[in-house]
This record gives sequence, C-alpha cells and structure tokens, in this order.
Amino acid sequence: MSDSREWEAGMRSVELFEQAVKLLPGGVNSPVRAFNAVGGQPFFVDRAQGPYVWDADGNRYIDYVCSWGPLILGHSPPDVVEAVISAARKGTSFGAPHEGEITLAQEVCRMMPSVELVRMVNSGTEATMSAVRLARGFTGRSKIVKFEGCYHGHADAFLIKAGSGAATFGVPNSPGVTENTVSDTLIATYNDIETVAEQFEAHGDDIAAVIVEPVAGNMGCVPPADGFLEGLRDLCDKYEALLVFDEVITGFRVARGGAQERFGVRADLTTLGKVLGGGLPVGAYGGRADIMAKISPVGPVYQAGTLSGNPLAMAAGLATLRRLNDDPSIYLRLEDMGRKMAQNLESAARDAGVPLTVNRVGSMLGFFFNEGPVDSYEAVTASDSNKFPIFFNALLGHGVSIAPSAFESLFVSDAHTDEVLDSTATALRIAFEKTLEAPRAKGA
Repeated sequence: MSDSREWEAGMRSVELFEQAVKLLPGGVNSPVRAFNAVGGQPFFVDRAQGPYVWDADGNRYIDYVCSWGPLILGHSPPDVVEAVISAARKGTSFGAPHEGEITLAQEVCRMMPSVELVRMVNSGTEATMSAVRLARGFTGRSKIVKFEGCYHGHADAFLIKAGSGAATFGVPNSPGVTENTVSDTLIATYNDIETVAEQFEAHGDDIAAVIVEPVAGNMGCVPPADGFLEGLRDLCDKYEALLVFDEVITGFRVARGGAQERFGVRADLTTLGKVLGGGLPVGAYGGRADIMAKISPVGPVYQAGTLSGNPLAMAAGLATLRRLNDDPSIYLRLEDMGRKMAQNLESAARDAGVPLTVNRVGSMLGFFFNEGPVDSYEAVTASDSNKFPIFFNALLGHGVSIAPSAFESLFVSDAHTDEVLDSTATALRIAFEKTLEAPRAKGA
C-alpha cells in the first residue's frame, strides 16, 4: 500500500462507483458503505480470504469489518464454502421444508438454552420486527421500550434514536416513521436502569417488551454495566413484560451461547443473525415455547417468508456453528486476539498522545476519541468527531480496513493471527499520529 498522506480509492473502484451511483441510491445497498462519514469514495471488494480483503485495484487490506460481524471464522473458510457448494448442488431454494432447517435449529437450541423453539427468517431486521410483533401478540399490549443508540434494524418501530447508520448520518428519527409508531416506542438510556423503571411506572400495563442489545454494538461496542441486564430481567418479571435480547451481533460471537451465556441473564425472546448464517443472509428469532406457540401456523400472530430456511444459508450456518462447537479452543483464541487488538489500540494512541477509550467484549471491540468511560450513547457522541475520518483513511492507506463509521464495532476473527495483529499495530501507530492534525471538534 502507498505511504501517501491521503488514501484514495483506486481507478477501478472509482469507475465502479461511477456506474453504481447511476443505478443504486448513493451507489450502495446499505448507507454506511458510501463513505459519506469519512470522505472520498468506497473501495469495491473483488475477493476475500482469511483475515484479508482485496479491492478491485488489487490492494490488500487486513479486514476488521468481517462483513459487519458474521465472519467469526474469517473469509471463505473451506468447510463453510464446501457446505454451501454441496447444498447448492441439491438446489438453491425450495419454498418447502427440508432437513437443513431442523439440523440448524437443533444446533441453535443446544447452544442457547433460552431458545426452545426457533423461527428462521432472512435478516436481523426481519427477526427483530417479528419478535416485537410476537411480544405484542402474546401480551396483548402495544408499547415497547428501546434504548437510545441501540439499533435493531430499519423497521419503523426501531428508527427512533437509533445508533449505527442513523447516527452516522445525523438522522436518528427517519422520515417515514409515523407519529403513531413513535408513540408506541418508549426510549430509555442504555445502562441506566432508573430510566427503564420510570417508563414502567408510567406505562407498565401497556408495555409488551423491552428490547435491548445486551452489548450495544451499533454505537461502537458498549458493554452492559454491572447489574443492568439483571435489572431489566427483574423489571420485566415484575410488570409481566417480555425481555427481548437482540443478539444479532452478540449471538455466538461473544460466547458460544451469546451474551446470555457470558452475562448469565436469560431472555424470553432472542433475535439472531450474522454468525448464524456463516456469511449468508439469515436471521432467526426464538424463545420460550409458550411464546413461540403464538406464531402461525400454530397461533394467530402472522409471519412468513418465501426464502426463510433457505438451504444455502442453513448449510453455511450449520457448518459455522459446528466448527465453533467442535473446536474447544476457538473462543479462547478469539478472546486472546480481541485482548491483543485492544492493547494495540490503547498503546498506539497513548504513544501518539491521542485520548482514546477502548471497550471490548470478547472479539468485539469499539474505540472512542475521548477519555471515557464510554457507557452510554451520550458518552459515545462526546467523542471527537473530527479525528475519526483522518484515522480511518490513514489506516486504509496502510492496509487496514475498519467500518467507515465511528458508531460501529470492530471484529476479530479466528483467521486473525498474531502476525496479522502485529502488522495492524504498525498501521495503528501511524494512523494515531495523523489524527493529531485534526482540529478538535466543538463539544468533544
């Protein structure tokens, strides 16, 4: 990679982007990919293997996006690729039941004991919106509680003070979300159990569920404070509401049994995605059998999907989960690699004299350009926003790819080795030195 001060997309990526903007809104199929928050144009990926991606101009990057979290084994692991190829030879879509749905469901229920029955869907958004509909149908109540900065997909009920792309573009309340939808979504402060208690005191008889990212992953990585998840469990029990854990990111990522295993708190309903699909589009929601019995065709709460349980996605997910189960050392390696990446970030920032807070849960990390602690959306947004674009582009210029948003997490995979992390450390030192050139943002 070039040692030039400013990273720029290569000629082929520029050509592809020029074609894309004529056909796709903003040239992309998901907003943050457009690089609006970091300046310039995105690179286009040509191929990926292990911890690396190569762009259309032949440049190689160490990848900490990992497809925004799913690729816990790295890119193109041979056993997952072979499982997909084998499944494709039998047919790419059936629109009918098949054995692969059963075997993946068995694996999910075995790894997550709170999930007694599971429904496969096609995305994390579909999982969360279905889980909330189910919670309302089960309880006969209309309101939900969500947390400022937590992102649960792009369904209307969730695009109210959401994190991730909504925060990146400064549009936490998306046009198109109706006032009636807003009135049924109550906002609380992540890691502040008192704000949740206040909502229950005011609306307890009408709250169907609390939905939460047990580790907030769409405002960077923000772990739950001691007692926070336990407090949510207690309040939901007291008011007979359902506790929904959005484990689309944390599921099978922060532990075999997700955040519920890591923190010892059991949800009534759980939403899953990302790692579950092994890199293919997939989502799922599941939980207590009596709640899931309300879903059609058994119960009256309707939800359906043509490609739900797609055989290729089921095969990729099963190969991934079996690998996670068969290798007893994998989560120890992920923990170790995640710890080393956090140490590299902290050390490089300290040497450069850049204020930085690093949060980590297993192989999931977030960093913030402030002195911390960072335990809420307010603390996240207090970061020095001028530094991130300079840091991001300096990293790209030295062959390291992270998400093009200060409000996203970094992910380490089992393919990231000590050698790869050592190479990353060199790029981090250079990137942090360049952030000193940024004027301090107002209020940071």
